Amino acid sequence: MLSHERVWAAIDALAERNSLSASGLAKRAGLDSTAFNKSKRRSSDGRPRWPSTESLAKIIEATSSSIEEFVLLVSGSDRTPAGALPMQKSTVPLLGFAQAGAGGFFDDAGFPAGQGWDLIELPVRAGDTAYALQVQGDSMLPVYRDRDVLIVEPGATVRKGDRVVVKTTTGEVMAKVLSRRSPRDIELLSINPAHPVRQIAMTDVEWLARIVWASQ
Repeated sequence: MLSHERVWAAIDALAERNSLSASGLAKRAGLDSTAFNKSKRRSSDGRPRWPSTESLAKIIEATSSSIEEFVLLVSGSDRTPAGALPMQKSTVPLLGFAQAGAGGFFDDAGFPAGQGWDLIELPVRAGDTAYALQVQGDSMLPVYRDRDVLIVEPGATVRKGDRVVVKTTTGEVMAKVLSRRSPRDIELLSINPAHPVRQIAMTDVEWLARIVWASQ
């Protein structure tokens, strides 16, 4: 039976079959990179949100698939249809740290949004909501160097000691180590020892996400 969960699972499967994240699949199809994010699959009141037939047509065309192949994925078939594309590297949206501080690149939850994102291929699989930030300058030495790429996962659980990217309400974007977190504030240790410990009120934090991988 056709269901909300099966259609979204088929989109995820189509992305995985082409070694793409859900965001990468949306970008390849010419859609907004957030079109298939987990946060977009239900409305604010919790009701299921279905993908449009236009978006389905675009991802089928972009992956050189067919309606029949997509229906097989909806049905949960493990069979790889004839003519399927060969596996490719994982592709995620990419943005420089300087750009990340500007408005319009993220939604309220810290997921990629809007235009202006590049794409980067990774040698590892990335989560559906993952994106990449490119280090600019030497402020994160000695751990991260200029042009290193950090893979950020907004949906990943963040714990004390994790390396994180934080964006403040003033537009400052920084990579730090989460030292302490409370309902009122967070304490961040600098990756570069030359920089002091930061304590930021939660009211001043726009979003916080864990760094899950780095390309160096």
